[in-house]
Amino acid sequence: MNAQSLAQDPFQSIRPYRDNEVEAVLQRLIRDDDCISALTRYQFPNAAGPLGWLLRPLVRIAVAARVGDIEDVQGFQLLVANYMQKMIARTTTRLSCSGLDQLDPNEAYLFISNHRDIAMDPAFVNWMRYQAGMPTVRIAIGDNLLRKPYVSDLMRLNKSFIVNRSAKGREMMTALTQLSAYIDHSVCGGHSVWIAQREGRAKDGNDRTDPALLKMCYMSHRKQRSLSEMVERLNIVPVSISYELDPCDALKAQELAALALHGGYEKSEFEDISSIVRGITGNKGAVHVAFGTPLQGEFETPELLAAEIDRQIHLNYRLHPTNLAAAGEPVSAEQQQMFDTRLASVDAEARPFLQQMYANPVINQRKAEQEQA
Repeated sequence: MNAQSLAQDPFQSIRPYRDNEVEAVLQRLIRDDDCISALTRYQFPNAAGPLGWLLRPLVRIAVAARVGDIEDVQGFQLLVANYMQKMIARTTTRLSCSGLDQLDPNEAYLFISNHRDIAMDPAFVNWMRYQAGMPTVRIAIGDNLLRKPYVSDLMRLNKSFIVNRSAKGREMMTALTQLSAYIDHSVCGGHSVWIAQREGRAKDGNDRTDPALLKMCYMSHRKQRSLSEMVERLNIVPVSISYELDPCDALKAQELAALALHGGYEKSEFEDISSIVRGITGNKGAVHVAFGTPLQGEFETPELLAAEIDRQIHLNYRLHPTNLAAAGEPVSAEQQQMFDTRLASVDAEARPFLQQMYANPVINQRKAEQEQA
């Protein structure tokens, strides 16, 4: 990128695609063999192997027809919404929301959310806003998930922007400052942003905000305003997303068991992508999205700010029977039996970790309630 184009568009390398870029990106996706192969496997999981040579051209034609009339980002998101509606009907028993009616539909916010599922956390936040007639959010996504060019294209069409986690040394400082500036540019320009409270999912169910995330947000502000002034400027709202069932819970428990018992865990090359697919297609039971209240007041340190975000996330977390059963709190015999069956479905060494990931939200909420009393 030359200096002139950088000056005109300083966020070009990380920002979502704009309306005038959509058509060219869609044409690129139609020509991308990896993309068409992935869509074929998703659409025809059992036949894609032996009959892939026959199905892929048909899928390419179908995709071209489906996206042919899409001219802008909103058009692409309406297509996503259609798939989202079907996914919700297939994989959830109930989807509910609280707190959104307390937010101003004309205001932009920085939503800092707990993080359980790579794709579904921001998708459910977007769905709730879409159902309420509010604009969808811009989504922060790590470049570790974007090893395939078509994945990056799809995400950026869907209003995602890139968090450059692979940068090192001085390059990392530049990337973090650019990211901080982009979040500020978005919110102050009227575009809400979603970002996870920490790098990586809380595989143990213990939702904690990493102060380093808040330090990153502050990087582009530190010469002009205090931390508290940044909080007010960015309109920070904690969000708590709770799943009755985590489609990736067994995988997470096995990884935690391997780390605890053997000191390491080796990820397969495209494990993150398969986790995305499992999270989208797997049974989630009841899901609740709780929007907190915009943060106000004095925050002297990122640690104090993180503690307030955690307090809201823990108190607003909708506890499901799976959580209560895991924590030993009263549930019906049928609910206890359902959780015990799920627990028994993983290897013995992974069971304590699976139980703990469902119990931790209860432990955190009870502690927050005691501190508030």
